[in-house]
Amino acid sequence: MALRVELGVDELAATRFAISPLSETVSALQQLAGRDRNPVHLRWLRWARDELAGAPLDLPRTRSLIVSDKLNWPEFLVPAPQGAETSIEEDLAALRRTTARQVRVSLQRVFGDEPPAAVAPLAARPAAGLRAIAAELRAAHDRLIAPHWSRIRAVLDADIAHRARRLAAGGAAKLFADLHPDLRWRDGQLTLGGPRWQRELVVNRGPGGLVLMPVVLGSPYVLIKKNTSTQTTVRYPARGAGTLWTAGTRPPAGSVVRLLGRVRAELLEALRSPATTTDLARAFGVTPSAISQHLRVLHDCGLVARERSGRSVLYVTTSQGLSLSATLPASGAC
Repeated sequence: MALRVELGVDELAATRFAISPLSETVSALQQLAGRDRNPVHLRWLRWARDELAGAPLDLPRTRSLIVSDKLNWPEFLVPAPQGAETSIEEDLAALRRTTARQVRVSLQRVFGDEPPAAVAPLAARPAAGLRAIAAELRAAHDRLIAPHWSRIRAVLDADIAHRARRLAAGGAAKLFADLHPDLRWRDGQLTLGGPRWQRELVVNRGPGGLVLMPVVLGSPYVLIKKNTSTQTTVRYPARGAGTLWTAGTRPPAGSVVRLLGRVRAELLEALRSPATTTDLARAFGVTPSAISQHLRVLHDCGLVARERSGRSVLYVTTSQGLSLSATLPASGAC
């Protein structure tokens, strides 16, 4: 069985990528609540629990929407971004613009004709309820996402750059086949399979093409909105999310340190997850120019790759760099 999206030539031409801080915030809250928990986030989950232990987040309206016994949650919580990248302020403004009718229709789809007591006030006064939810989500973003946003953003940017290359190399079929093992596009139809689907469902696609949104702090599954008042979003696990919280946490092998020097060996380890020069300078406590000199040497040797994403340049360890640690002995002379 599968979820199907009709996606003809016109809609495919209008399909785009986007990054959303609000998407990461909602996903992070669901991970904390144990919904579709992804084991690669365990290190972040431990950090988040410690962060919230002394001053828990108060999310009475939001929690009732995203943590329930229902399989779905209201689509208006993560509106499709208007552009390729949005700020949390822009995301929350789009959330607050949801009409009263759209709120009530979405709540009815998820909860039926008798919503839980915690949800009823939102159905009765949607505008006031959305303002309260937006305030709660802003607080969650500032506590849980903002401290890590530069690193999360680097992973998202690197993912989109990789997908763009796949699209250029093999068109839509190659792009969607690479997004997730459960996802395929063929003959004007996008199909999401896998064991989660017990019956055939067809998405009531929103206007225009799809909005493809990589997610770092999210489920291991692809999430497609079945109904939406904005463009239909396809949220999928970003490449490299599994290394984000572990990159640079283990010391480089002594043989690699002797070959490259300690700073370059540590950079090679840290760049298992993409990062900018500024991020690395902050993490290593040195100037960006000093980091740039080391990165230039590593790049010239083919051990790290660099790619421009907007106004930033991302660096990541290449397969040759990763194999260096695997092939050199952990101790002894090089």
